[in-house]
Amino acid sequence: MRLIFEKNVEGRRGVKIQASDVPAAPRPDARYRRKEPPRLPDVSELDVVRHYTNLSRLNYSVDTNFYPLGSCTMKYNPKFTELLAGLEGFSAVHPLLPQLAGGGILTQGSLEVLYNTKKLLCEITGMAGFTTQPLAGAHGELTGIMLIAAYHRHNGSRRKYVIVPDSSHGTNPASAAIAGYKVIVIPTGADGYMDMAEYKKHLNDKVAAVMLTCPDTLGIFNPRIKEITDLAHSAGALMYYDGANMNAMLGKCRPGDIGFDVIHLNLHKTFATPHGGGGPGAGPVGVCEKLADLLPVPRVVKRSDGTFALDYHRQKSIGYIAPFYGNFGVILKAYAYMLLLGKKGLIEAAEYAVLNANYCRVKLKNYYDIPYDRICMHECVISASKQAKNGVHALDIAKYLIDKGYHPPTIYFPLIVKEAIMIEPTETESKETLDAFLDTMIEIAKLANENPEAVKQAPLTRPVKRLDETKAAREPNLRWQP
Repeated sequence: MRLIFEKNVEGRRGVKIQASDVPAAPRPDARYRRKEPPRLPDVSELDVVRHYTNLSRLNYSVDTNFYPLGSCTMKYNPKFTELLAGLEGFSAVHPLLPQLAGGGILTQGSLEVLYNTKKLLCEITGMAGFTTQPLAGAHGELTGIMLIAAYHRHNGSRRKYVIVPDSSHGTNPASAAIAGYKVIVIPTGADGYMDMAEYKKHLNDKVAAVMLTCPDTLGIFNPRIKEITDLAHSAGALMYYDGANMNAMLGKCRPGDIGFDVIHLNLHKTFATPHGGGGPGAGPVGVCEKLADLLPVPRVVKRSDGTFALDYHRQKSIGYIAPFYGNFGVILKAYAYMLLLGKKGLIEAAEYAVLNANYCRVKLKNYYDIPYDRICMHECVISASKQAKNGVHALDIAKYLIDKGYHPPTIYFPLIVKEAIMIEPTETESKETLDAFLDTMIEIAKLANENPEAVKQAPLTRPVKRLDETKAAREPNLRWQP
């Protein structure tokens, strides 16, 4: 497909702009003026419409296809939540409008949404308090670690380590490091669980927190979780729950009930809000009672007369961690989703997430290696080690899937699995959709054995074929030259 610049025809116009009748403003300093006019293409209106319409058809979208990308990404964006978020009473509310009196009536509905979302998340997770301000999962992680640091600081405890298993999300050690902690990585044992002997060896009074991704990136929930939390608390450390995979646990386990002190949730995954192109996201953070006073400001509170307001006066608060009140549109969609499903629906969502992942695992186990072959949770991790013996790697399988019309799963993650392929169907895909995808995966496994070169040459049917990905990353060529 040609670039819009390549469709240029000198002198062609899509629209004629009339001369301005507004007096010209003073021209900027010569240093800031263009030396020549911008090189924009001369194209007609039809050229523009057709170009971008056809370009959009090259995008891979959940509205057009199934994609099994693993970890932290929701595959379901219900249209009714988009409709609600577009209601003028929500979409047109400016964050600087008054909270109470006069124009305050305009913000009461929005504040109530934030307050009620917080209450629902507290009930679902077993936490005492929540902030909806963090703008993404990693932002929530950092907020959670800042809360943990503030807790130890207020208690006069100087701690410098955070324990993180090697099966965690990659942002866990990054968040801990940004907050100023040194990270201790605990390896995964042969059983697929965190090595308890190594955990106990490194747990001492200098450890500020233990960060666990639950379920972890292997799709496994550690059955010794209560023992892990009890040991951490005995050493004075706090327990952090990475709740990015909470969609497998809804109604089955409340992290607060098993000893976790801090949790972040990815609303853009567990509660079905869009998270394309890097955003928008939302990563609310919940805390147990002893950390509640540390939550960021402002806090949404319900007054004695039933109205809602923002409370900025919290002496122990860690302060501001985001402008205004978080990604409100995302929070609103998640709130509507929770109300629609209710308790029964949320439990069913978790059950189907686990059922779908295990269906994939069982259907593929005779064709791919399963590094930890047991009941998994929200996602299953398989390995292309068997195919690699014929020179077909996880990357080749991913490229072949593109030829078949599928977005590839996550590959080479988690890092502790060689030739890893992480498949996460979530709770929203039908058996027919899964069967079609799994049949393709089986077809690739057979082809990798019979004709490996055919797999290694893919994709052949797409506008872009095999790229030198290393060179593309190190020497990006992003500017069109005539």
